[in-house]
Amino acid sequence: MEQPEDWTEPGAHPVAPGVHRIPLALPIPSLHAVNVYVIEDAGGPVVVDSGWSMPDSRRALADALRTLGHRLDDVAQFLVTHAHWDHYSQALELRESFGTRVRIGRGERPSIEAFSVAAGLHPRQAELLRRCGAPDIADRIAGAGVSAEDRRMPHTMPDAWLDDGERIDLDRRGLDVFETPGHTRGHIVLRDAAAGLLFSGDHVLPHISPSIGLETEPEPKPLRSYLASLRLVRDMPDTLLLPAHGGVTPSAHTRIDELLRHHEERLDAAAEQVRAGHATAFEVARAMPWTRRRRKLDELDVFSQMLAVLEIDAHLDVLTDQGVLDAHEEAGVRSYAPRP
Repeated sequence: MEQPEDWTEPGAHPVAPGVHRIPLALPIPSLHAVNVYVIEDAGGPVVVDSGWSMPDSRRALADALRTLGHRLDDVAQFLVTHAHWDHYSQALELRESFGTRVRIGRGERPSIEAFSVAAGLHPRQAELLRRCGAPDIADRIAGAGVSAEDRRMPHTMPDAWLDDGERIDLDRRGLDVFETPGHTRGHIVLRDAAAGLLFSGDHVLPHISPSIGLETEPEPKPLRSYLASLRLVRDMPDTLLLPAHGGVTPSAHTRIDELLRHHEERLDAAAEQVRAGHATAFEVARAMPWTRRRRKLDELDVFSQMLAVLEIDAHLDVLTDQGVLDAHEEAGVRSYAPRP
């Protein structure tokens, strides 16, 4: 079904019979908005992801639902792809208001349980940055204050978990749950095989490659998991891609192939930098270009620097698993060298 040229245009945009996409604005300029998907069902609308808990987002969701003949309290349940605030927090807020059922992948439980505002937003990432040889970035991340807005953000447990292989039987369709760890350890996608739809969350995005392992309790090898999760979905029959950020895309396979090529290129580039004598993830990240504008690491904001260094760390771990590099840790800093 035809979509607006600007995917962030407010409203309820039909993507398939009984399914509408609602973009909700975010306080993150680089992401612009998050798509939530409303699925019509006899027991009330089922909504995939929920948006960021803030008044403007709540009003926009209510306005869009109203055009479909629904109110916020009509929503039967939220099915959430992962626990990042732009997907999870508004579901928790609306549960407080209306008792709406909230479900999320079981693999998100460690990070949800471990989250504490008192510990800061990225305590584990600060530790990992020091291991990457980036103590200055680690200190800035650890010392970043937690805003009043962050402190009020709901981040509690769901009503129930979604498990890999589970089938959610709705009135007009069935949704199959697949674990797709990588972006977070408990990320899930929902697949409607009969209608040819993939609700991909942040696992497969049409214009950007998602961050890897940005959560309270990241797994040890997030990129290895992410690549395996991409191949898992690639091995299924192709579907329409319904992403969390960006417009609806005709072929999930086409975009997955692009993402796999992107990471192969980044693996090759990271290995080449180690061969050139850059030993730590921080050194490799400083030697590589970032964003489509090919900016240097030092030109990025500190949050983006964190993501860049940790992404390179994940690539170097994969190269070590592949036998391309050797890893050595001394004084809490991991360094890499080409394997003879």
